[in-house]
Amino acid sequence: MRLIVLLAMFVAASLVQAQPDYAREKRWAEEITPTLVVGDAVYLAQKSGHKFLAIYTDAKPARAAVIVVHGLGVHPDWALIGALRSGLADHQYATLSVQMPVLAAGALGEEYPALFPDAAERLQAAVAFLKAKGHRRIALAAHSMGARMSNFYLVGTPDNGIDAWVAIGISSGDFTDAGKLRMPILDIYGERDFPQVRQRAAARATALRALKGSAQIEVAGADHYFAGNERDLIAAARQFLDRKFQ
Repeated sequence: MRLIVLLAMFVAASLVQAQPDYAREKRWAEEITPTLVVGDAVYLAQKSGHKFLAIYTDAKPARAAVIVVHGLGVHPDWALIGALRSGLADHQYATLSVQMPVLAAGALGEEYPALFPDAAERLQAAVAFLKAKGHRRIALAAHSMGARMSNFYLVGTPDNGIDAWVAIGISSGDFTDAGKLRMPILDIYGERDFPQVRQRAAARATALRALKGSAQIEVAGADHYFAGNERDLIAAARQFLDRKFQ
């Protein structure tokens, strides 16, 4: 009986822990929005009524729009993500950097798949926002856990509205259900990336061969976060997108 009670307590605790931390999102929004230099804060709504922050940066004329997706436990203007969203906007790409669901600080990566359906709903709202702005060509650029969330959205949403995907250091090391992916993909990672990202590069390259216009790039000297190599990442992403959106 004691074992059953303990198991029930563990399951209950896991369910609580797997809920998005809206208070953490709110703190970041309050910190980010007053200091924005590039782009405008907008709030997109989920079916539950929860509103989440996104940062929209227009470009005129825009070649296309890019939804920018951060990794585990950060925010839509964090380090690499802030550089990517503003850097692409400098090259005629409107960008929408989206706050993805996060868990409490200290949560492990293996706990995040419970949030993937929530993440997919946010990406669908981001696509709808961009279409309402008049954008008809839309790409995704997603880093680390954000790339896993994007993978879940892309394979699970037949009418996902995405024409190209820049997958940056996908943290699992693999594309999930790669046979269901239908758009060209740029798989980009660092020479000093996480072991699973580097070790599974050949398997990802095999999956890319079935997708016309796809490519794989290893950035010399870069770590998982592309610290000091942001320009290399932006240049590679821009060149890939330019080929797609001529």
